[in-house]
Amino acid sequence: MAEIRVENLRKTFGDFVAVENSAFVVEDGEFLALLGPSGCGKTTTLRMIAGLELPTEGRILLDGEDVTFNRARDRDIAFVFQLFALYPHFNVRKNIGFPLLAQRVAKAEIKQRVEETARLLQIDHILNKSVSGLAGGDRQRVALGRAIVRRPKCFLMDEPLGTLDAEFRDVMVRELRELHNRIHATTVYVTHDQLEAMAMADKIAVMNQGLIEQFGTPSEVYNRPATMFVANFLGSPPMNFIPFEGGLEKGSGTVMVNGSAIDVPQLHEDLAPTSLSLGIRPEHIRFDDAAPLRGSVYGAEYLGTTQIVAVELGDDIIKARVASDRLVRIGETVGLTFEGPKLSLFEQGSGRAIRTALHEGASHG
Repeated sequence: MAEIRVENLRKTFGDFVAVENSAFVVEDGEFLALLGPSGCGKTTTLRMIAGLELPTEGRILLDGEDVTFNRARDRDIAFVFQLFALYPHFNVRKNIGFPLLAQRVAKAEIKQRVEETARLLQIDHILNKSVSGLAGGDRQRVALGRAIVRRPKCFLMDEPLGTLDAEFRDVMVRELRELHNRIHATTVYVTHDQLEAMAMADKIAVMNQGLIEQFGTPSEVYNRPATMFVANFLGSPPMNFIPFEGGLEKGSGTVMVNGSAIDVPQLHEDLAPTSLSLGIRPEHIRFDDAAPLRGSVYGAEYLGTTQIVAVELGDDIIKARVASDRLVRIGETVGLTFEGPKLSLFEQGSGRAIRTALHEGASHG
């Protein structure tokens, strides 16, 4: 396997900028998820790494070699598409072995490698079955097998689980990560599903309108989002944003929310902007009858082990994740406390996170 290095990548289609100044490194054996909404540039980035699109500017290095303008066939990569693109007139064995046949590999070696790959994917019992009659999960395994059997330097996957139903998708998420651990493959995986990215990836690049807004581990992008977009895109429900009264000076650690003082991380900025928002995840809000910060219950969603309670807080509605056995009534007044170390601060205009003591050492793209 090999390192993938992307340097200042840019792609335009006429006047439209699809990818702008992307730069990141996928270490040898690492699993990177390109995460973002439709149209954010993630698939275009993947296609440039694959050689299916040529960049307008920038460089792509694979295992130290500049492959920016090499054809896809000269890059030693394997691409797994959202649509399985299997040959319906071939059985499973022939579908998996076809790339080796095209490379004129000896028949005995093809047989050996196909059977090794099938055992790895736990589909060796269906090698002689037609792919047209297989369930979606098995068809996806065959598509993965066709990529794995080549033993390429890296794997590129474009929403390969997008057509599966929820049950199969959950199974394949687990199996893809287990497969990655077994073969230690350098992988770039495109998805719009935050749960897929969080469950499988070693690193996540969150993209928005052609830009990488943050690059880091799942823990970093979830707990210390670099922008309001990242904070809003990750999480279900997403982070709450609460504009607060007045500004915040460097070194200060208290803000006023709905007439109550809230402790926040101290600023490390030389000049604090005046338009700030407090960011707090629903699971970091607690109900506390003695708390001075008060709100009115607006609604509740029961989720089994927990419930999501919407609370009116002045002109804002925020959501808290609390235990399912906490009885709440619409219109009830509740006290709220925030876990101070878990708070984030954002500049409202730019949406960027304000650097605080808790952001020291965080990885922001």
